[in-house]
Amino acid sequence: MPSPSPSSLAPDTLTVATCNLLNLALPEREFYANQVPYTRVQYARKLQWLGGRFQALNADILAVQEVWDEAALTDALAASGLHYHFAAVPGAENTQGRSGANGTPRVGLATRLKVLALRSFADFPAGLGQPIPGLGVHTSFERPPLVATLQMKHGQILTVLTCHLKSKRPKFLLDAAGNPLEDRDNPKIAALASLRSLVMRGVEATALRCLVIDLLRHTRMPLVVMGDFNDTPDSVTTQMISASAEVAYDRKARDRALFNAYDLLGDAALKKDVAYSHVYQGAPAVLDQILVSEEFDPRSRHAVGDVRRVDYFNDHLHEGRDRSRSDHGFVRALLRMRIPSPGDAAGNSSAHLDSAVTFEHSPDGV
Repeated sequence: MPSPSPSSLAPDTLTVATCNLLNLALPEREFYANQVPYTRVQYARKLQWLGGRFQALNADILAVQEVWDEAALTDALAASGLHYHFAAVPGAENTQGRSGANGTPRVGLATRLKVLALRSFADFPAGLGQPIPGLGVHTSFERPPLVATLQMKHGQILTVLTCHLKSKRPKFLLDAAGNPLEDRDNPKIAALASLRSLVMRGVEATALRCLVIDLLRHTRMPLVVMGDFNDTPDSVTTQMISASAEVAYDRKARDRALFNAYDLLGDAALKKDVAYSHVYQGAPAVLDQILVSEEFDPRSRHAVGDVRRVDYFNDHLHEGRDRSRSDHGFVRALLRMRIPSPGDAAGNSSAHLDSAVTFEHSPDGV
């Protein structure tokens, strides 16, 4: 009996997840000046907790944020008992005399898939930098986004972008030693500090949008964007990145738009009373998001897959504050991608990352 053609086979499934790991750092290593380093006991407890969460997620692709030491991520993955043949946190390597990240934690990626290309983007496009009151012109990401081109076992290729935007936490001025230069109890100064954070997040969102446009331009390569957006799906910054609202007015905008994976689920999806990833002063919100290109929208004539389900792992947010646990819930999506027929152009080539991205950048680590 002849074997079935690739196009007659069931589509491959792919699980992706985004996880803010809340300052994952090696023990006895200072990361923030006002934070006490982890003891070896605290570090072991954090690894045990993360290993259990990774095991529960069991994702093919893990997008991670707030990693100070790449070696600590490797330890956490090992604690899960799962096998990830690739893990990287550009800028947080612990090799060749470098001891992890400095100043701010980094984003990273762990995957079971074959990695065809990987690049970290630090600088904004030329001319995009914006002045921040008291800080000068903001011209680069505090936590450079990471872009990877990955290949599934039957040859499907997709691009994954991991990001972590500036938080809403007020940005107060500090001296070189980290000492405050402003009166944090003054409400007017606090408002100005919040404005600094807003402008920083806004220009980072704009730069990320430019990167997304370059990744989607002139290609049908599926794109997944995951990370801690530090803002909700309906916020100005998230909508700036996705541009999904433009689709209602211009159908041609679909090929450069992103769609929240949760919104692409059918009527049988769990309702939003469980869909949150962060709780601040008792109010739940979705800050950690998974966005996908139209190739995962079954209504699109360019669809090569769909979103089967989206899960929010957030029970630990109600277990009290503990350094071993994250203060963010983890979000996981189950995607499907069609197995390509021989000669199928879906996914194009592994050269996509280099040929399609014209975004002005500075490679950072990789």
